[in-house]
Amino acid sequence: MPDAFTVLWSQHVCRDLRRAGRTGECPPVAFSGVHTSLPAWSTARAGDEVYALHVNRCVVHVVSRMRVVDRERGACCGPAATRWSESPFPGHHDWSMLGGCGASPVHVESTPVRFDQPIPGELLAELTWRNQRGRTRGLKFVVDGRLERSISLQGFYRLTPGSAQDLARIVDGAAG
Repeated sequence: MPDAFTVLWSQHVCRDLRRAGRTGECPPVAFSGVHTSLPAWSTARAGDEVYALHVNRCVVHVVSRMRVVDRERGACCGPAATRWSESPFPGHHDWSMLGGCGASPVHVESTPVRFDQPIPGELLAELTWRNQRGRTRGLKFVVDGRLERSISLQGFYRLTPGSAQDLARIVDGAAG
């Protein structure tokens, strides 16, 4: 059974997505990194789902659901850079705002990027993640259905099956 994860897209990334006119478009790629500027998707496998989240004014939104296709550099990525000044993935230049220092491509099938899918406050307080040892945790700093600080979302975290179903219902309900 595939796993589901969350990744937090920063204000900077989401602003760049809007400026580039990517709202309503389906990202074909996301990026994993070894540097702290970009979460590592090292535990994600083909078939896993990743929910890109964004926090705006204490409200958490599901920006896109991505199903991992592969984590290999493909022909679509374009030629590898031979100089520092060259784009590392010229074939994915339109989505470069999702990349960062030391990025590697993660090809995905995704829902369109949107910024109008809030996670209801009552659900936000009940979302849970689990680590590889099976321990679960919820979000910290949820006050009256609002996320006061996003620190517990920053990273790449595995959702519990129930929380993955809750986020799927939000995305599927918005698509219908």
